[in-house]
Amino acid sequence: MAHYQRPESQRRPAAQARPLTDFVGRPGALAAAPAVAKREPRAGGPSPREELKICGLAAVKARFERDPASILRLFFDEPTSRKVGAMSQVLAAAKKVYRCVPPAELEKISGSIHHGGIVAIVQVPALRAPTADEIRAWAQARATVLVLDRIGNAHNLGAIARTAAFFGVERIVLAEAASAARPTEAAHRVAEGGLEHVELWQVKNIAALAKDLAAAGYEVIGAATRGGRPEAASGAKKPVALVMGNEEEGLAPSVVAACTRLVTIPGTGKVESLNVSVAAAVLLWECCARRAGGGNAGS
Repeated sequence: MAHYQRPESQRRPAAQARPLTDFVGRPGALAAAPAVAKREPRAGGPSPREELKICGLAAVKARFERDPASILRLFFDEPTSRKVGAMSQVLAAAKKVYRCVPPAELEKISGSIHHGGIVAIVQVPALRAPTADEIRAWAQARATVLVLDRIGNAHNLGAIARTAAFFGVERIVLAEAASAARPTEAAHRVAEGGLEHVELWQVKNIAALAKDLAAAGYEVIGAATRGGRPEAASGAKKPVALVMGNEEEGLAPSVVAACTRLVTIPGTGKVESLNVSVAAAVLLWECCARRAGGGNAGS
């Protein structure tokens, strides 16, 4: 087993360490691990050296299946240890830390009581903007694109990513704005592994992106609280780019002007609008999955 070495000032006397035979079948020690230092994200997105904590078995398994090398360290409680043997063997082979820790230490490492019994520390790549050639390739493949214009709540981002993964939408473009949510620990937890099944991109100007998508052959559908058509699906056989706006302000005026069509979900009027993650689910079904016959909405 790979072992974390505490600083001398923090080490326990040897007599206090409790022996444990772990699930791999080798003797280890049930030792506490230090909390992971959180680095502040840069305005332009996470740097390649930034670390992120992914909590919950579904989310951690999804990351492991997609990119096992990105997991730097793994911590889990004793009940979860019986479910992560394959992951731990891979980390052991790579000489990376994996450790069974007491519940209090797992809460300290994760920074939350909502850790689901497991925390993976991963390396986060920087997000970049798509090139014109990449946008044209998406259009030729008729791949649905989900564009988020300053979605500010990380939980909403996670819920939207989970919906996108459910419907097979493989690309989400985020706004590079100080108010825009990033794929944080909270977003990963709510996504339940969904963020591992989508490509994340980031652009400075959503309106310019909408124009580029339209020029490449996309029908760019903007979600509007009011003033849009009540029907989502159209007879056009173009690929769809769905644009969702900020929770408080909706779509920016420049983004509205760049969309080829606006759609409004009809309701009773008793409340003004749906939560943006719920609206995204409705519109992804109407604009993408239903039009594709209920199958994979992004190829």
